[in-house]
Amino acid sequence: MPTPAKGPRLGGGAAHERLMLANLSAALFEHKRITTTVTKAKRLKPYAERLVTFAKRGDLASRRRVLGLISNKGIVHELFTDIAQAVENRDGGYTRITKIGNRKGDNAPMAVIELVLEPVSAKQAVVAEATKAAAKAAPVAEEAPVVETEAAETEAAEAKYAGSKPATADNVAPEGFEVKGNEDSMKYHVPGSRWYDATVAEVWFDSAESAAAAGFVPAGGDAAQAVEAE
Repeated sequence: MPTPAKGPRLGGGAAHERLMLANLSAALFEHKRITTTVTKAKRLKPYAERLVTFAKRGDLASRRRVLGLISNKGIVHELFTDIAQAVENRDGGYTRITKIGNRKGDNAPMAVIELVLEPVSAKQAVVAEATKAAAKAAPVAEEAPVVETEAAETEAAEAKYAGSKPATADNVAPEGFEVKGNEDSMKYHVPGSRWYDATVAEVWFDSAESAAAAGFVPAGGDAAQAVEAE
């Protein structure tokens, strides 16, 4: 039996693993979030996101390719209509993994994997609208729309999320932006919390509300962050 390229197989063989990933993807698309082991969640993430990419293409060939993996036509229809439409402005990162501790009994590490269906941040939406407006107005006035578009793109580069500022090399909080965000785990840390000093900020937020609106969750839960913040 050939050695798998990315660690041990989930099932007894390659065919069994493909069936498991297809079934997990079908459950994810149907329920929008599922609880499974961390190992399965990590293997499912690229598999499911590839199917979402096919759904965003929306052509007949892509639909037939997905139907070859997921036989439930209702789930495939929902993937190509509702889910694809919800993530049409998102350039990847269609799923999110959140670890939830170990399972009772065998102590297996568990995680929740869910579809990221929240709208793109308001600032990115403004940039998209400005770009479309500039393209339409280009024949009438060429210079002014270009300046507005460049300014909007520069603003988007400086702040990826609403109410945020990009990380700095010295990990020093910008004035008025003290909440640390970690894009790998999609968690945020308020000043004074348990892991605040040990966390290197990948993005700074002006408040916990802004971090939550961007899709970040409090490290340790709302209660833990609230207690530590007081």
